[in-house]
Amino acid sequence: MREVTAAERVAIARHPQRPNITDYIDALFTDFFEQRGDRACREDAAILGGVALFHGRPVTVIGPRKGKALEENLRCNFGMPGPEGYRKALRLMRQAEKFHRPIFTFIDTSGAYPGLEAEERGQGEAIARNLFEMSRLTVPVIAVVTGEGNSGGALALAVADRVLMLENAVYAILSPEGFASILWKDAQRSGEAAGLMKLTAPELLALGVIDDIIPEPDGGAHTAPAQAIREVDRALRRHLAALSRESGAALANQRYQKFRHMGAGKEEP
Repeated sequence: MREVTAAERVAIARHPQRPNITDYIDALFTDFFEQRGDRACREDAAILGGVALFHGRPVTVIGPRKGKALEENLRCNFGMPGPEGYRKALRLMRQAEKFHRPIFTFIDTSGAYPGLEAEERGQGEAIARNLFEMSRLTVPVIAVVTGEGNSGGALALAVADRVLMLENAVYAILSPEGFASILWKDAQRSGEAAGLMKLTAPELLALGVIDDIIPEPDGGAHTAPAQAIREVDRALRRHLAALSRESGAALANQRYQKFRHMGAGKEEP
């Protein structure tokens, strides 16, 4: 069978019928109770989060929400959160820490909203605060990149004990179009950029950036959503069981060290 190219995986990751966070919540969790607002400014619909039961265990679920129809796309800003969204996510994570609930994040975003008003309200600080606070949580944190995970907008929800990726998801510092625009001043070379960026799940697993790959049906998760969601369920149960055997202090220390040493080169002899 022909190997799927990086550019093809980007297209699959962006497919409009690919399961999104609401599909995962509906299929994997029961008694989901959405929580809204950052308790400082306003509600950001681009982040969906709340409390639920996962196989009878209370958990916190958080992730970007793109929406499915145009009206919902607009309301959710196409899954590009503002600072209020990240502050809401942090509020929910702190609450999970207080009540000893594991945290699941589902990541599918082209990045944080880059508008002037978001920067004026502290977008950079909100993302940085999440990175800092997530690094020292003492509850299990599992992040799943389900579609597109770009830039700090994705990383702000991915400082996790286990970072999982669906087989055709992509995870990178920016989009291939952005990479091509910066490097060659030509966004049309995005396919070429995707081949250079090492943004696919197999490449990132080899680099140690992610911890596991969740298989997808042939052609992508959108071709058989129920099957793809069952695979996500199996992976979440397996990794949660392993993490639940660790103490809170050990989880926080291992998570911190994992990200602290990521990408460190070997010293010359």
